[in-house]
Amino acid sequence: MVTGPKVLGVDVVVGEVRRQFQDDHVVMVLLADEGSLRGALLREDVPDAAPASSPALPWSTVVGRTVRPTDSAAAVHRRLVERGERRLAVVDDAGRLVGLVCLKRSRTGFCSDAGVRARAAARLPG
Repeated sequence: MVTGPKVLGVDVVVGEVRRQFQDDHVVMVLLADEGSLRGALLREDVPDAAPASSPALPWSTVVGRTVRPTDSAAAVHRRLVERGERRLAVVDDAGRLVGLVCLKRSRTGFCSDAGVRARAAARLPG
């Protein structure tokens, strides 16, 4: 699990969500309010006709997009592979966001905090 996923506020607009999706590593955009997950967006959730200035939250959902921290890695991996998905938000029993399960493109393992940091460092100029 990635313990520090990027999170946007619930007041984010569609244009900013689209900007996030320009990064091909961004598969799911998480929307939270005071640490509680309020929505998760995939690229296909936001209609092309949605105005850039409109709120993104109404297009989001948490249904089917979360797992618990106590779920086994094997069960989560199986679920992702069977559904053809790569991301699930990790929430506790109170709905607080605690991380993001990120299946690698190869689908053979999970992303890690170290891997995310290394990728971010590689993108820095210099």
